[in-house]
Amino acid sequence: MTKLKSKKSASKRFKKTRSGNFKHKQSHLRHILTKKSSKRKRQLRATKIVSKSNKRAIIRMLPNL
Repeated sequence: MTKLKSKKSASKRFKKTRSGNFKHKQSHLRHILTKKSSKRKRQLRATKIVSKSNKRAIIRMLPNL
């Protein structure tokens, strides 16, 4: 059987944690920042954990992790 390839877009967006979850960066921090409050922009800088409903799809996109 041939090697399974990872989806390159997914490998750039998601990183696996030690506990087996996946972390990702939040959206809405690229442009139109003047109308967003400082608190909102600061909180968007943090990484989030992928929800359980999406975890299976990410595992299928990243078989080598």
